[in-house]
Formats: sequence, C-alpha cells, structure tokens
Amino acid sequence: MNTELYIAKRVFSQKGEQKGIAGKIVSIAVSSISLGLIVMIIAVAVLLGFKHEIREKVIGFGSHFQIVNYDTNYSFETRPIRVDSSLIRKYLETDQVKHLQFFATKPGIIKTDTEIHGIVMKGAGIDYDWNFFRSNMIEGKIPNIRPEERSDEVIISEKISKLLQLNTGDYVYCYFFNEGETTPRNRRFEVSGIYRTNFVEFDELFVLGDLRHVQLLNGWHSSEISGYELMIHDFNQIETVFNSLRETTLNNASEISMLRVVSINRKYAQLFDWLEILDLNVWLLIILMVSVAGINMISGLLIIIIERSRMIGILKALGYPNIRVRKVFMYLTVFLSAKGLFWGNVIGIGLCVFQYFTGILTLDPTSYYLDTVPVMLNFFYIFLLNVGTLVAITAMIILPSMFISRISPVEAISFE
Repeated sequence: MNTELYIAKRVFSQKGEQKGIAGKIVSIAVSSISLGLIVMIIAVAVLLGFKHEIREKVIGFGSHFQIVNYDTNYSFETRPIRVDSSLIRKYLETDQVKHLQFFATKPGIIKTDTEIHGIVMKGAGIDYDWNFFRSNMIEGKIPNIRPEERSDEVIISEKISKLLQLNTGDYVYCYFFNEGETTPRNRRFEVSGIYRTNFVEFDELFVLGDLRHVQLLNGWHSSEISGYELMIHDFNQIETVFNSLRETTLNNASEISMLRVVSINRKYAQLFDWLEILDLNVWLLIILMVSVAGINMISGLLIIIIERSRMIGILKALGYPNIRVRKVFMYLTVFLSAKGLFWGNVIGIGLCVFQYFTGILTLDPTSYYLDTVPVMLNFFYIFLLNVGTLVAITAMIILPSMFISRISPVEAISFE
C-alpha cells in the first residue's frame, strides 16, 4: 500500500477543514491553474484557427504548388508551357499530391460606364477545383465551364462588385493588351457569382472564368497554359513534396521545355513568415500563465504545510523520513493541480466550441483578413498543455517542499 498516496487523498478530501485564509489561498491557487489553462487553450485554438484560415485563403487562390515556365518573369503576364501528359502522370504519382489542374492568367482592365479597375483574369479548366470559391460565394454560382464550348461566365469579388456597382447577371467588358498590338482585345463577360474571402490583396485583383478565353486572348494554342497547380493532402509535408516535384521537373527538363516549381509558402514568404512569428507570442503567453499558476501553487502549498504542521510532526515522530513526508505534499499538489486542469479544460474547450458555432466574437476584416475570431481545437496540443502544465507546476513545487525538513517534530506536535 502506498501510504503517502493514501494520506494525500485523505487530506485532499477533507475540504471542510480548509477554512479561513488557508482555504482561500488554496482555492486561489487552483483557480489560477484553471484560468491559466483556459487562456492557453483559447490562445492555441485561436492561433491554429487563424493560421489555418489565412493559409487556406492563400492556397485557395494559388494551390500548394505552381509549375510554370522557367524564366525570370514573376508577373501575371506569363510565357506558356505545353501540356505534357507523361509529366502530369509523374506529378500525380508523387506522394501527397491529390489534385492537378491547369490555369492561365492575363492582366487586364474591367470597365463600366462610370468606373475602371485593373484586374487579373484567371482562367480555369474543366478540371478546376472550385471548392474554395464555392465555400466563399455570397451570391450567385460558380461559372459553368463545359468541355464543348467556352463559357462567358465569370465570378468577381464583393470588393470589385461594390467598386464597379456590379451584380450577378450583369454584363461587363474587359480589355486586355498584348505586346506588339496597339489595339486592346476586349471580351464581354456575364457575372455569374460574387465571392468574398476578406483577403483584400486578392479580392480586388482576381476575376475567374474559362481557361479558353485566356488562351484566346494570349493567342495561345489549346494545349498551351500558364502552368499546373497542384494540391497536396498535408501542408506540413510541403517541403518534402517540393523537393520531389523539383527532382521530377529537373529530370524531365529539355532544351524546349524548362519548368520551375513554386511553392505557396515561398511565393508569399513574407505572409507565411508573419504567421510563424505568431507562434512566439503564444509561447510567451504559455510560459507566463504556467509561471503564475506555479507561483500561486507554491503559496498554497506553503500555507498547507503550515496548516498541517502537527500532521507532519506526528509522521516524523512515527519514523517517517523527510522524503516520504514530502511525497505526501507532492501527491497533494498533483491532486490540486488536476482539479484546476479539469475545470480549465471544461471551460476553455467549452468557450472555443461556443465561438466556433456562434462566431460571436468578430474582427475587422480589413486588418485581420477574417470577420470572426477563428478557433481550431487540436486535442493533441491540449493534451500536451495539460501534461506540460502539470509537470511544470510539480517541478516548481520540489524546492518549496524542502521546507518540511526544517519542521521539528516536537515543536510541530505542540503547534496550535
């Protein structure tokens, strides 16, 4: 039988004896652990949610990878590549790759009777994955792109629709310029839908329509495109997949066709670096919360030791060494910490679930790219927070528990 564990359980269960200042300080210590864990769970959930939402918005416009012509041109006025079915097959055989689609871009101007605005027309093929834009549609529908004929339908952002006063069903003229041509090429499109991602840099730029229009505007053959876009299963594997795709691309290079692989985290390096910096803020918050909870628990333990001086004296008089007496209070610390962690989990997870389903806390989309505070619960991270907090507090208690060795059995037994 573990005597120290048994004594600790009895002391922990004797709530009625924890009166006065001692009981209040212990309650404050337990509450500080709960509050600290609540703050840590919310901070991690919001960080994960924010990073996931921003990342998904960027990926929605450009996929995880783009494979384009190997040149020094980084604008939306691209040099074409020819569709290579054998190379496509090799890309699709790469681990983690789940989807490949064609795309083409063309800078232009969208004009109404009273307004004018610069845009980038992004052409999508019949194999294009519209899930991202479909989930962000606020009005209308996705363009109906069919194999047999070009579609004149396009989707525009809410930003562009408000700027140019356009609605679904309206017709709009777009003008495009080619090198060596003095007269712009124009096309009339029908607005089939309006999307909103709150990512202003992209929303005010992209108009999406049929790939064949962009090919025609550029004077390209039907087998010529700006490049391939590839989606993968796990973003955390992006560097590994990048190396595989680059190796495949280099192994199939020729004098006629030279391609390069561009990953989304390198194309928008500043944005992804900013998201990584946010991790530091959360780490600082976690360290601060654990430190405060640990200090409060130390105060609570010292009060309990003073309150239980007679019990300590009796145990020592019965021949218990200091190390075994200390173990009683170490177990007690674990019980009190576990109580605080339990309520911290209940309240912290509950608040996150409430925000997820209600979106009651809002944000300014012009500053944060989101209109509500995002939350994403990862129970593995929550488990690590619980274990890490418990271990950290227990480790912080080791030194103060040595105060027990300084208590004299004779004085402690006579202590009132």
